[in-house]
Amino acid sequence: MDIATILGLVTAITAIVVVLIMDGGSPAELFAHPSAIILIFGGSLGATIITSSLKTVLLLPKYLVQAFTVNKFDANGTIDLLSRLADKARREGLLSLEEDSKKIEDKFLHKGIAMVVDGIDPEQVAAIMETTIEQMRARHKIGIGFFTAAGGFAPTFGIIGTVMGLISVLKQLDNPSALGKSIAAAFLATLWGLLSSNLIFLPIAGKLKAKSEDEVRTRFMQLEGILAIQAGENPRIVRDKLTAFLAPGDVKGEEDASKAKAPAGKAAEKAKA
Repeated sequence: MDIATILGLVTAITAIVVVLIMDGGSPAELFAHPSAIILIFGGSLGATIITSSLKTVLLLPKYLVQAFTVNKFDANGTIDLLSRLADKARREGLLSLEEDSKKIEDKFLHKGIAMVVDGIDPEQVAAIMETTIEQMRARHKIGIGFFTAAGGFAPTFGIIGTVMGLISVLKQLDNPSALGKSIAAAFLATLWGLLSSNLIFLPIAGKLKAKSEDEVRTRFMQLEGILAIQAGENPRIVRDKLTAFLAPGDVKGEEDASKAKAPAGKAAEKAKA
């Protein structure tokens, strides 16, 4: 589970409940009029579905799961793998990577190394892999766009609910004792519209966007390593190139890095021989 998503959601809900209690209210009041909740979620999701395809709607559970799970990308592990493959390719040739490529579980990385082993032109490899990345990003944008659109519709439906409620209030002007509750119920729709937009829809869109960019960055790092292996670059240079994609705090320590540099030195000596 993505702790940041859960922590943020719990913090926001806690703040809302605490402030509501401090103002003399009760959390139960938020659910006092279910019609407001039905209007906001039903209306905003319905309007968003109109702008989307059925395929996108069916993928909503998947998008929600992604928002609450952590991307399983081991950047340092990928760098170690590509550095080892670069060392082996320099010592034994690109064809020696065929067996190694079959053991790679990451489909993107497996595809790239397989093309290198097959002797495909570097420009073709780069073009194919970059297209794969861009198409992946385009697919991600569909889910991001859905929740962004829902976040835009929700406040509007909140206003619609408030207007509908005020119409009902005007019909009860001859009953002053009921006006207070009716007005409160009317404005509850606006509150739910703002809450759903800024606590659910837009945050999920933002989380999906952050995860998408993280995956795109990882894929470009892998592509850089694949092309460096194909070009026969020194494993140490390959490692330096790939670690440039990481934040300083995410790079493994010097002790681990020094272990990875040893094979590169042996490869260089063999190359000179």
